[in-house]
Amino acid sequence: MGVYLFAFIAFTLDLARRSAAAPAVAEAIPAARVGQLTSAGSVTTIERPLVAEVPPAGRASSRFERVAYALTALGWVLHAAGTVLRGVAAHRVPWANMFEFSLTASAIIVGVFVFVQVWQNLKWLGAYITGFALIVLGFGTVGFYVNVVPLPPALQSYWLVIHVFVASLGTAFFAIGAGLSLAQLVQVRREANRFSGLTFLDTVPNAEKLENLAYRVIVVGFVFWTFTLIAGAIWAEHAWGRYWGWDTKEVWTFIIWTIFAGYIHARATRGWRGSRSSWLAIVGFGAVMFNFTIVNLFFKGLHTYSGL
Repeated sequence: MGVYLFAFIAFTLDLARRSAAAPAVAEAIPAARVGQLTSAGSVTTIERPLVAEVPPAGRASSRFERVAYALTALGWVLHAAGTVLRGVAAHRVPWANMFEFSLTASAIIVGVFVFVQVWQNLKWLGAYITGFALIVLGFGTVGFYVNVVPLPPALQSYWLVIHVFVASLGTAFFAIGAGLSLAQLVQVRREANRFSGLTFLDTVPNAEKLENLAYRVIVVGFVFWTFTLIAGAIWAEHAWGRYWGWDTKEVWTFIIWTIFAGYIHARATRGWRGSRSSWLAIVGFGAVMFNFTIVNLFFKGLHTYSGL
């Protein structure tokens, strides 16, 4: 958590540096001289400032960004090692209760963020990812920590490995997709000159590209979540003799699947673009977090494995 905290600070300083650099770029770009036809028929020349836009792909990374990413990678290595050691101590996979799931899921989220940089430079999301990991680890350690205990009979199955791990992967991609969708909402308002003070947004992709990136990431998460739903039904048949029993956790898993299925369908066939699709993606990730926290803590059912 300490390493993630320093990474979060460095990512935040990088965003501040981007905000300071964007106006400097704008001042360095000369105004364009544009001819305008007057009512009398003559042509007069006016100066119109060019819109400064720093292409994110061509932007040189700052020292703060490089340090922050290195700290995030180091924190993830330590995080993954701690997760593995918990599993070694328990002699099983480390995701049988809320503490272990918060430990494992946050490690997977940060790991996906670290390795997704090979596909796309999303380091500007670093403050969101490391901040999210800090919150999850903080609540998991302070509020959900339990000692190692034997597995309940229903969890003593190889499906525990498959079902929960794939669900964690889906959650990771949904988290990144929600971050991109949130950035898109802010970028839309920035491009409409409503958030003129957020100049660091000049150094990240435009709203349309953010929307396309979020869609691609969420589609991957949806595939994992679909497999999670199917694997959970098969596991339920092995454990309880039925594929579906309208248990609270089962219902919320299906609700999450329905929200993201609606997101993909509405965007692909109904032409939903812009803020509507972004809000739907954020609502879907909110349902994931509700399922992990409120459902696990306050609802009763066969899936009550919080360990508290």
